[in-house]
Amino acid sequence: MRALVLGAYGLIGSAVADRLIDAGWDVVGLGRSIKVARRLRPEIAWRRADIATLLRPNDWTPFLDGVDAVVNCAGALQDGARDDVAAVQRDAMTALYAAAEAAAVRRFVQISAVGARPDAATRFMRTKGEADAALAASRLDWTILRPGLVIGPAAYGGTALLRGLANFPLVAPVIAGDALIQTIAVEEVAEAVHAALAGRVASCRAYDLVEDEAHSLDAVVAALRAALGRPPARALRAPRWLGRLLFDIGDLAGRLGWRPPMRTAALLEIEAGVRGDPDPWRAAGGRPVQSLATTLRRLPSTVQERWFGRLFLLKPAITVTLALFWMASGAIGLMRLHEAAEVLLSRGANGSFATSAALLGALIDLALGAAILVRRTHVAAAWGMIAVTALYLAGATLFAPDLWLDPLGPLLKAFAVALLALVALAIEEER
Repeated sequence: MRALVLGAYGLIGSAVADRLIDAGWDVVGLGRSIKVARRLRPEIAWRRADIATLLRPNDWTPFLDGVDAVVNCAGALQDGARDDVAAVQRDAMTALYAAAEAAAVRRFVQISAVGARPDAATRFMRTKGEADAALAASRLDWTILRPGLVIGPAAYGGTALLRGLANFPLVAPVIAGDALIQTIAVEEVAEAVHAALAGRVASCRAYDLVEDEAHSLDAVVAALRAALGRPPARALRAPRWLGRLLFDIGDLAGRLGWRPPMRTAALLEIEAGVRGDPDPWRAAGGRPVQSLATTLRRLPSTVQERWFGRLFLLKPAITVTLALFWMASGAIGLMRLHEAAEVLLSRGANGSFATSAALLGALIDLALGAAILVRRTHVAAAWGMIAVTALYLAGATLFAPDLWLDPLGPLLKAFAVALLALVALAIEEER
């Protein structure tokens, strides 16, 4: 049996692919960025495609050859430089349903979300709800699974943010701490997919996959903090205006190509809560979802999880610090171009060379500072900062060696700047 898994390198998709492989399925993984995925999971037959561009049934036909089942684990939280929510979650899916019908695909499992419906408040939930409705109206043998807050050993999206909040020093900052959340372990979602494909639950049904008890967001963060071995901390309720500002900044980061979990769509979903009904799943023969306490007890809790949680919140701070430092350096260089050139002139350089070098250096600083804020150019900018710092040090050694003994240590401080750029490179991967 062969299954096509959309988004097979994501938090849920990777767990689903692993479970199906363990059950003897041949898995074909479809995604946009599969270079790393091929190295990590060579046992999966990877196919590269941008789902947002597969908007006609014929676009999907090449990917369905020999496929017995499709599992849709793809999704996008909010529109951004790299994501079109409606295209990924609704338009491409309706084309896929038609293609799957024509290809006689036996079963189709859709990973949706608790609260997804066509009249939902957010574009994320609306498009998922519209896709669910289109699937339910198709002739496919379908199952829609709507998990609550998915928790797993891999850190991505909302689970990464929870780890960051749980590792925050001294306090546990939260927004909408009273919001009620029901959770599920990612392995249980994968098991539910396998149960649906194996025919162990009734098909042509939609099921919420949630635990019985709902917890406040405060309680979820506190429980995760304890599971990670961090000391108890007082919950710090951030005012909504501050939360909205932070999530608006997340929206801006999304337009620059990043995928931060703190975006306004996520804020609205948090405030609405993550609540579902576990009874239909149990009544259909599905395995009851374990409690949050059991999920957290089975999660790894080692130094790498604690390191990640601390670095996750520092990552945007590091990026912004580098951007501000380099752009400020460039702006000051332009505003005081004569003084910058004088550093070289006083050491024997000719006038045109000194002015040109100062101007070029200022423009390069500005460009690097802006480029590191953009996801597509982030890595190149960080390497550029390291290279330019090395050139600055080499040039200063050649033309102004006395600066090494300057009491303010301008050249010595350059090593810290280069090291911070190296840290940015070390933590740049999203998954």
